[in-house]
Amino acid sequence: MSPLTIKRNQMKKRRCDDRRRGAALVEFALIAPLFLTLVLGSIDAIRAVQTTTQLSQAIREGGRLASMDWSGVLPDGTTPNEKVEADIENFLNASGITTDDMEINIVHAEGAQKGQPFELGIDENYLELFTIEVGIPQGSSFLNGWVLGSDGVQSSMTFRAGRAQGTG
Repeated sequence: MSPLTIKRNQMKKRRCDDRRRGAALVEFALIAPLFLTLVLGSIDAIRAVQTTTQLSQAIREGGRLASMDWSGVLPDGTTPNEKVEADIENFLNASGITTDDMEINIVHAEGAQKGQPFELGIDENYLELFTIEVGIPQGSSFLNGWVLGSDGVQSSMTFRAGRAQGTG
């Protein structure tokens, strides 16, 4: 082969490589936003599931306090409802969840008063069902409203009011 033929073949190959490089750039520009959305959406979904799990654990801790003999653990001037709410907030703060805008409701779970506020310290509510509802508004999520929903993260559990005493 002559040197001229070799040079032509190299130039032809280089032009083909340059066109392929441009096509790869276009393909990347089309796929990158979709890939980035999937990755960030997955991270948000994982955060939402983790927060919901931590909310459920905090509610379970609050429900445990509500169904035990809390007469010895209540600070002066504090109602059982306030103590349960404070314990839920403390549990979530310790888990790294900001509780500034959090909403906690303790409501009747059945009967004519369903959804109405439930007072743990009232004797008439002994062995009645109540629900603890906790909601955290959506925060700075990448996909606000899509993964977390428009209401943020919410969780609730139903318990029976009682004051179980340990056997000595």
